Amino acid sequence: MGLLFPGWVMGASLLPMTLGAPSPDEHAATAAREFARILATSWQTLLGDNLLGVYLAGSLAHGGFSRRYSDIDMAVITETGLVPADFEAMRAVAAETSPELAGKVSIFWTDRHFSVGRFPPLDRADYLDHALTLVEREHITPPRPGLAEVRGYLCGKPFEAWRQGAAQFATAETLEPKSHKAYLRAHLYPARFVYSFMTGCMASNDDAVAWLKDRMLPGLDVGLIARALECRRAAADPDALFPARTTLPRQVAACAALVAESAIEAP
Repeated sequence: MGLLFPGWVMGASLLPMTLGAPSPDEHAATAAREFARILATSWQTLLGDNLLGVYLAGSLAHGGFSRRYSDIDMAVITETGLVPADFEAMRAVAAETSPELAGKVSIFWTDRHFSVGRFPPLDRADYLDHALTLVEREHITPPRPGLAEVRGYLCGKPFEAWRQGAAQFATAETLEPKSHKAYLRAHLYPARFVYSFMTGCMASNDDAVAWLKDRMLPGLDVGLIARALECRRAAADPDALFPARTTLPRQVAACAALVAESAIEAP
């Protein structure tokens, strides 16, 4: 890794190693990584000594980036956390750098003790397993969240948000373009949920669906999830999946049954 200036290092090359012509998603991922690298360098100047490191997380780190559906997830670790003025300035830099990509940026942030901010347990596991360094002054290694902590998190707000969204989509008469991303995510979420609930780790949609196919959770329509994954890979509109909206509550019920069964089996 090369020195930016004393005390700072910049992550190794983030360009993917591919054979043959890159796919549209690979092109988009390369552009997103370069955009994130520029942002990290600018944020380093903006935040000064408060900044400890900026990292790529999510699909740009663990794989499966979609040119249409993925966010640009960035983890920001500081000494004392961030204040609203910091976010305003950081987002202004993003908008100046690329108005097109700025809206995709999702910031996960915390202090050196991981005691404040927005950095849920599952994203902490993703940081430990997959984060790619953009800039770093000091590497912080938080305790790995245990399976019980990950499960407690998943069964709280994430599950309830999915349940509510699934219920709304199940009774919808039309699918608005602005809801395409959320609708596709509602179909893919069971794979991500079950994978993380059982392993305590985070994986790409591709890996989570492949893992789920080998286990066949009772009551869960894995074929429908696989169709949603193909839609995501093609960056297509999910309209062809709209007739399957009434299946979503059954997908929720299957995951709820897994949670209930696990609670009974727990020592």
